[in-house]
Parts: sequence; C-alpha cells; structure tokens
Amino acid sequence: MTARQANLLTALGLATLTAAVTLTAPRWSLWLREPLAAREDEPGAEGAEAEGDAGAAEAEGERRISVRLYFESADEGVLAPEERSVPLSGDLGRQLEAVIGELIRGSTTGLLPTLSPETRLLEVFVSARGVAYLDFSSEARQAVAGGSKAELMAVFSIVNSVTANFPAVRKVQILIEDKPVATLAGHVDLSRPLPPDMTFVALPSAPASPSHGVSGTAPSR
Repeated sequence: MTARQANLLTALGLATLTAAVTLTAPRWSLWLREPLAAREDEPGAEGAEAEGDAGAAEAEGERRISVRLYFESADEGVLAPEERSVPLSGDLGRQLEAVIGELIRGSTTGLLPTLSPETRLLEVFVSARGVAYLDFSSEARQAVAGGSKAELMAVFSIVNSVTANFPAVRKVQILIEDKPVATLAGHVDLSRPLPPDMTFVALPSAPASPSHGVSGTAPSR
C-alpha cells in the first residue's frame, strides 16, 4: 500500500468517526442529563448491586417525611401552606416526584388546586447549580385559564413547594412536553429558572393582643 493510499484510508476513517459522533450526539446528551434513577436498564445493575438497591428501597419505603405544599386559598386568593407526609427517598429526583405528585393530587384541607389532576410530571432533573428542571405534560396549562392570578398561583405553588422543602434546590425551570416555554398562559415569564416568591403566601394571623380597659379610653389608675 502506498503512502497516498494509507493517507486516504485514514481520512475516510476519520470522516466516518466524525459522522457517527454527530449522529449520536443528541442521544448521548439526553442520556447524560437523565437522573441516575432513570438508568435502571444499564448493564451491571443485577446481582449484588440489585439486591442492595432492593433492600435500600424497602427500607426507604418504611420511612416518611413531612413536607409543606402550597395551594390556593379560597378566601384570600393567595397561596396557603398544607403539611403532607410522603415516602422518604435517598434520591432527590424521586423525592421531588413525590412532592409534585402530592401537589397534583390536590389539597386535603379544602384549599383550591393549582394544577389539573390530569397533569403528569414527565421528567425531573436537578443541575449541579441547584436548578430543578420539571417537565410537565400539557395538562399543566389547564388550570391557568382564569387569567394572570391563576397562572401566578400555579407557577409559584410549584416553585415554592419545591424550594421550601429542598435546600439544595434554589430555582425551578418549568418545561412542557420536553420543551422550554415562554409562559403557561401569557403572563408569567418561564423562559428562565425562577426563585421562590413568598409574597404570594398568606401570612399567619397575628394573635389578638389583650385589651386593657375600655377601647378608646385610657386605663384607670
């Protein structure tokens, strides 16, 4: 084989390799951004590791934690907290799924829902910078038909419920059907990750101060 032929074969090999990487890059990118919990079909998961995971899952299933969810208050048109017990998981993604699942399920104390019960959480991913990417089904838009107030309640019930319970999460990016969206209904900007906003949360009522004497008169001496 001549030097020219060898160089030609080398060039063809490099071109083939480049094309293969280009074609498979999106798949690798998607795989790398998946939570570790989603890679259950990865080779080598069986055997002792599988038994250990099963034991850990069983132990986790016996423990629960209390979380704070935010639903819309019927009286004040703001968000109100509600305590809820959810299964404990050592995986942050699964723990977030449990919290959002309870938020979709709705209130148990008479508060108003902020998301349609048909809404599904399709994927969860938390970045190293503390941004939780929550990918919802299109039904997440159904509960915001009431205008800007309904949209604010829906968005910040999600953001506040996640950040209030998980200090590792600083902001939340809401996606719909695997894609970034500008808004849910044209009012709240979702083009960037959102921090919590507790100005939408109802403040607890202050206890009444004890009265001294008759209202409007000076206390007797």
